[in-house]
Amino acid sequence: MAAPMKFICLLGLLLLVSMAGLEKVDGASACGKSTPENEAMKLAPCATAAQDVNAAVPDSCCQQVKIIVQTPACLCAVMLSDTAKSSGIKPEIALTIPKRCNIANRPVGYKCGSYTVP
Repeated sequence: MAAPMKFICLLGLLLLVSMAGLEKVDGASACGKSTPENEAMKLAPCATAAQDVNAAVPDSCCQQVKIIVQTPACLCAVMLSDTAKSSGIKPEIALTIPKRCNIANRPVGYKCGSYTVP
């Protein structure tokens, strides 16, 4: 009787572990449960500033960037996303936005592909 009980417990434990692992994979991305494309859409107010280093950066842009910059991998994924590319974003300019917004805890020196956060 002890052997079948151990088998059932082991089977239950394996089932729980596999379910927990699947749950993490479902929504996993550099931006948590959101996709880089969805996060890029939130940065619409940054469009002009991400194409011209001399353009003013709107406060609404800075507020969104302040959130995204907390996860540097997400920031990179957003700046290098297809959505950003198709909207004319220049990653080398877009990555200057955290500095232009005076975000103190920006990930200075973080590598985003061939670009670096200033």
